[in-house]
Amino acid sequence: MTEEITTLSSRIAYENRWLRVREDRIRRRDGSDGLYGVVERSDFVVVVPLQDGRITLVEQYRYPIRARQWELPMGTWEEQHGPDLATLAAAELREETGLVAASLRHAGQIFQGAGISNQRGHVFLATGLTQGAHEREVSEQDLICRDFSLAEIEAMVRDNVLQDAPSLAALGMLRMQSLL
Repeated sequence: MTEEITTLSSRIAYENRWLRVREDRIRRRDGSDGLYGVVERSDFVVVVPLQDGRITLVEQYRYPIRARQWELPMGTWEEQHGPDLATLAAAELREETGLVAASLRHAGQIFQGAGISNQRGHVFLATGLTQGAHEREVSEQDLICRDFSLAEIEAMVRDNVLQDAPSLAALGMLRMQSLL
C-alpha cells in the first residue's frame, strides 16, 4: 500500500515541556508538494465522574480563549509518560475534584484535532466515587467543581454553555454506549 502523503523533511519549529510543533515538507500522492504544521502532544484522559445520576464538571479560566469554560476533568502526563492511562485518569480526577473512583472504565478514544495534532484522548467513566481533598496545581487555583444532573448537562449543551470539544465527545460517546 502506498502512503497517502510522503514526508520529505521534518524540523522542530518550537518545543516546551507540554508540546512540540513540527513542520513537515510533504509530497501528496498526485506529486504536488506541501507543508504541514503538526502539534505533537502526549495522550490525555477525559474523566466522566458519575454518581447517583450526577456528573461532576470543573470550570476554569482558559487563557487561549480568554474565558471560563465548563468541562470534564482531564489532563496529560507532564513529567512522565506511561502506558497506564487508568493511573493518569485517577490522578487527574483526584487532583481537580478530590474524587476517588472505585471503578474506572475505559470507554474509547478520541482525537482532539486530527488535522493539526497527533494527540489522542482516552475517555474514562469513573464510578463508586468518594470525596477527598483535591490536589490542584498552581495553574488550577481558580478551578470551580460542581455536580450536575444529566438533564442540566444536556441543557448546557443545547444552550451552548458547555463548549469543550473533548467533554462533548466523551459525553456523547458514553451516551451512545448507554453508559449515561
